[in-house]
Amino acid sequence: QLQVAESGGGLVQPGGSLRLSCVASRSTMDFYDIGWFRQAPGKEREGVSMISASGHRKMYADPVKGRFTISRDNAARTVYLQLNSLKPEDTAVYYCAGGLSIDASRWKYAPFYGYWGQGTQVTVSS
Repeated sequence: QLQVAESGGGLVQPGGSLRLSCVASRSTMDFYDIGWFRQAPGKEREGVSMISASGHRKMYADPVKGRFTISRDNAARTVYLQLNSLKPEDTAVYYCAGGLSIDASRWKYAPFYGYWGQGTQVTVSS
């Protein structure tokens, strides 16, 4: 069973950057695809990015392509999401989640991930 916890959120001005971390409690993280999702007030949870267990496959939602970068360090049991050129519409609670062998066509869909963290708030405002 995988347990994950997010950190790194905060308040940042438009155009600023943050790095979110998703730390797993056990080394079994090596076997999991890890996704990042976000949920803004009054909106549905949406997939932001995903990295495969090997780290070779990385997926991004269109609104964040070219601005966000996902990476992982399995030795540190950590997946990172670098957020650059932040916009007010990026404001949301960001969650990381683990799933096994998630098909490339399904990475944006929350039900395919079985293990979730509690989330970290990102607020982009001047």
